[in-house]
Amino acid sequence: MTDRVRVAVVYYSATGGTHKLARAAVAAAEGEGAEVRLRKVRELAPEEAIGSNAGWASHVEETRDVQEATLDDLVWADVLLFGAPTRYGLPAAQLKQFFDQTGPLWAEGKLVNKVASSFSTAATAHGGQESTVLAINNTFYHWGAVIVGPGYVDPVQFQAGNPYGASFTSNNGQTPPDDTALASMAVQSRRAVQIGAALKRGLASD
Repeated sequence: MTDRVRVAVVYYSATGGTHKLARAAVAAAEGEGAEVRLRKVRELAPEEAIGSNAGWASHVEETRDVQEATLDDLVWADVLLFGAPTRYGLPAAQLKQFFDQTGPLWAEGKLVNKVASSFSTAATAHGGQESTVLAINNTFYHWGAVIVGPGYVDPVQFQAGNPYGASFTSNNGQTPPDDTALASMAVQSRRAVQIGAALKRGLASD
């Protein structure tokens, strides 16, 4: 067993806000010495819908080279970070559809004791960021994963104001995540890696 923590950052993003948080999570995890995979989930929306929104179409093109997530990425990782924009207070269907494919891994216990954490974006204030994070976490309970949130472990969290998971309000996709949101995401990612490393060491010594 390698001592280096393996992290999978899996996300869905339409106009790019959640993708920017995912990139911040990757950078922070790498800064902790982790081996990281950045993966997007498959787009389910029809091309007509994507093409009707310039920001959405542009982001799809910009991230064309980002690999799509597979179940193997989840098996490989010690730490799992999932992000999605909110849709009516729930994670976007694209991420939910990916979760729905994990049944075989769940049945075989392959996701047990993996550290898991989640983050979200919304178009408007009070648009469901917290409920989306909590909804994503419901999946982790079923997996038997160890849920790690950012809490208030760093001063930036008192500015970000969300102890459940990093989040941001994009003003209908017009505003990218600010420095506070990116710093909050970094805190959350580092904490997940640190706890993942401690758990990995502990399990290896059993």
